[in-house]
Amino acid sequence: MSTGITRVGVVGGGQMGAGIAEVCARAGLDTVVCEVNAVAARTARERVAASLDRAVRRGKLDRVAARDALARTVFTGSLDDLADRQLVIEAIIENPDAKTEVFAALDKIIEDPAAVLATNTSSLPVMRLGMATSRADRVVGLHFFNPVPVLPLVEVVTSLHTSAATVSAVEDFASRVLGKTVIRSQDRAGFVVNALLVPYLLSAIRMAESGFATAGDIDAGMELGCAHPMGPLKLADLIGLDTVASIAESLYAEFREPLYAPPPLLQRMVEAGLLGRKTGRGFHTYDQG
Repeated sequence: MSTGITRVGVVGGGQMGAGIAEVCARAGLDTVVCEVNAVAARTARERVAASLDRAVRRGKLDRVAARDALARTVFTGSLDDLADRQLVIEAIIENPDAKTEVFAALDKIIEDPAAVLATNTSSLPVMRLGMATSRADRVVGLHFFNPVPVLPLVEVVTSLHTSAATVSAVEDFASRVLGKTVIRSQDRAGFVVNALLVPYLLSAIRMAESGFATAGDIDAGMELGCAHPMGPLKLADLIGLDTVASIAESLYAEFREPLYAPPPLLQRMVEAGLLGRKTGRGFHTYDQG
């Protein structure tokens, strides 16, 4: 199946969706990015173009390849434009109702009964999304990591209905076509990486919340004392504090373990719109220029 995948769709043109679209386009695939409207689609195009330009400036990509990648990517505000896609990857906000709605719509729009519908969810059940369609055997989790063009890992997450053929296809696609390293996970909240990572981030947030140490000292301690490339609060800011909170809520809802519960400080920061790098302020402040 995967050797025939040349037409890919991505629903959502934010940080993750744009990154997924970029790696698909750079791999030579006919790529369509769908956003909520034409204005958001133009913003998604600007996001991909800026990322490609950064790759050129850093010597990771030549200018002709960047130009060609952007040229083979179409940006649209209509899901109907995904009708001929062989693989569609959903990468919208971590909201179960919104994701379920997208999958139900894609099920009616996608023409090829053999097409695969994948979700980039960080923590929501793949089964729930599959059951919103008539093709649960073709629904799978395909979880990339931010920034997608840089980080080599993809988690493939299977529900109880996902077929072996679908798993084989997406694993081959992610590894052979996109050049990613694939690990498998069962359909449990957080999968492999976030089930381990998020309790660590929440512990750092609780430490800052209690006044035990400053955000700067917590991050410096883990960077310089444990050789982590980025401290936990800087990493939370990079991920987005709203995303961290959403993953924590999903983990807590599934396992009911106190270590997964989002701390009050995190909840207040999300309510205040202090989401990290993307808003210019989280546990640290960032230049938005």
